[in-house]
Amino acid sequence: MDDTLAIIGAGSIGGAIAKGLMKSGYKGRIIATRRSIEKLKELETLGVEVTNDNRKAAREADIVFLCVKPNDVKRVLEEIKEEIAGKLVISTAATIPLDYYKKLVPRARFIRSMPNIAILVQESFTAYTCDNEVTQHDREKVKKIFSLLGICQEVEEKYMDAITALSGSGPGYISIIIEALMYAGLKVGLPRDLSLRSAAQTVLGTGKLALQLDGHVAEIKDMVTTPGGTTIEAIYELEGSQIRQALMRAVEKATEKSRIIREKLSLG
Repeated sequence: MDDTLAIIGAGSIGGAIAKGLMKSGYKGRIIATRRSIEKLKELETLGVEVTNDNRKAAREADIVFLCVKPNDVKRVLEEIKEEIAGKLVISTAATIPLDYYKKLVPRARFIRSMPNIAILVQESFTAYTCDNEVTQHDREKVKKIFSLLGICQEVEEKYMDAITALSGSGPGYISIIIEALMYAGLKVGLPRDLSLRSAAQTVLGTGKLALQLDGHVAEIKDMVTTPGGTTIEAIYELEGSQIRQALMRAVEKATEKSRIIREKLSLG
């Protein structure tokens, strides 16, 4: 695949997409934009073309990634609407529904996506949903692109707020867990680097194992728990901490926040 990609707004997520694609060996041309072009020097060293001209980038692209904040979507789309007419546009902006994009630029084909920052290491989970004009050929292209950045799945749009809360924000939750495990290791005498490495790799490995078990995640506990052993002692403490409820409440609150942001932006 060698399409020219324009990444409009190469900040945290947009920059991560550019870096992830370059690390994955993407064969096409990648153009990244940002108002402060000096912040794109790292991408430039990786072989990404950089500019602060959104129109030029969109004009030269086959596929446009829109990676701006939700409250900047309207302004940027109005700026590049002539350049993206007839093209596939993939937005990473949280909360914005497909029909809003179509009202602003009816001649473009839109995909609403929610990757996460693990794009940087090609381990994102990216959910996406397509408008009615997105073709099967478009779908094949976007799947190839997102597959270079981790795991991807097309979903119904009604799930996107929950996906945003769960996997979009998820690295933030998991980083707290990894940090807590690292400090636990320090508390019982491990050196910092060893504690962090063992905690992070344990989370990574457990995630891969959970995917292989295809929904039977509780089996992992059974695999490592023996009568009177260390794991059951630790699980007893965890069950008393209400950690499950805390994580569930966190995702619920983030899902609700997504709806509130949309209402504040008057998007319906």
